[in-house]
Amino acid sequence: MTLWLANTLYALAAVLLVYAVLFLVVHLPVFPLRKVDVKGELQHVNREQVKFIVAREMKGNFFTLDLNRTRAAFEKLPWVRNVNVRRRWPDRLEVAIEEHVVLARWGSSALVNTHGELFRAASNAVLPEFNGPEDAAREVTGHYEEFGRLLEPFNLVLTRMTLSDRRALQLKLNNGLVVELGREKVRERLEKFVGVYGQTVAKLPHSVAYADLRYPNGFAVRYPEIALKKAKG
Repeated sequence: MTLWLANTLYALAAVLLVYAVLFLVVHLPVFPLRKVDVKGELQHVNREQVKFIVAREMKGNFFTLDLNRTRAAFEKLPWVRNVNVRRRWPDRLEVAIEEHVVLARWGSSALVNTHGELFRAASNAVLPEFNGPEDAAREVTGHYEEFGRLLEPFNLVLTRMTLSDRRALQLKLNNGLVVELGREKVRERLEKFVGVYGQTVAKLPHSVAYADLRYPNGFAVRYPEIALKKAKG
């Protein structure tokens, strides 16, 4: 029994010694990270931002660097959607960055990417405007893509989409036309409208300001007040 206990203690001591040696070797300043490779199609993340994160957040050597902390630091940059960080032997760190691809503005508070995700960043681009409850960003994005395909043959472009708290949709087009879709059968209603647009609305003598598609067997249109005054005069 005494011999068994002694052997066990010797074995445990050997394991602890190996662990201690490895710990010391790993933490020695002989495995420095000498290079950081940043990959990705980057339009908004710049060299200065990368240098700042490298200088401030990357503490340790090849083995001791906290990859999760490094990844989190890059993900705090406004235009960064996703980051993948990997060690590359013997002295290199690879950082793969995926940026947000902006699709629209979400009111005045955020931007929307092509995945229907909200993010906070600054952009001077001319973008369509989405409005609605924040949990509806994906829903509005999906409608934007399918409605855009329907309107394209007439060179009509969505400039604003608004989803109310009751989930009713309203559109504004690049020709100034406001389209009321309501809550139900929104794609079907727009398809019917587009199907007759060329023979009806597009041929009217004055531009239409508003179209209400919520009628079961048709739609109603309204001229702007200036056009009405001209028609009466």
